[in-house]
Amino acid sequence: MYTETAVFDLLLPGDSRSLKQKRSYVRPIVAMLKKFEVSVAEVGFHDLHGRAQIGVAAVAADPAQARAVIDTCENQVAGRPEIELLSVRRRLHGEDD
Repeated sequence: MYTETAVFDLLLPGDSRSLKQKRSYVRPIVAMLKKFEVSVAEVGFHDLHGRAQIGVAAVAADPAQARAVIDTCENQVAGRPEIELLSVRRRLHGEDD
């Protein structure tokens, strides 16, 4: 069993001046990522209006499959025109970890 994790660091639009507006950007991203059968949650920058961190984890039988799922998630997030993907931290956890 292999688990690939990723943390997406997002810059939200300038009009995100309240937590309510921030949620209006984060919730659709989280919902979209759940369609790829991954675990996903907002994991950082909870009190900052213009930034968000979203964590994603995929479990698979082989590392290539886990990597492919996270690749797809990363591409989907990076392709959203309303946000800027600042960085991605990824890690593969294998059977020996």
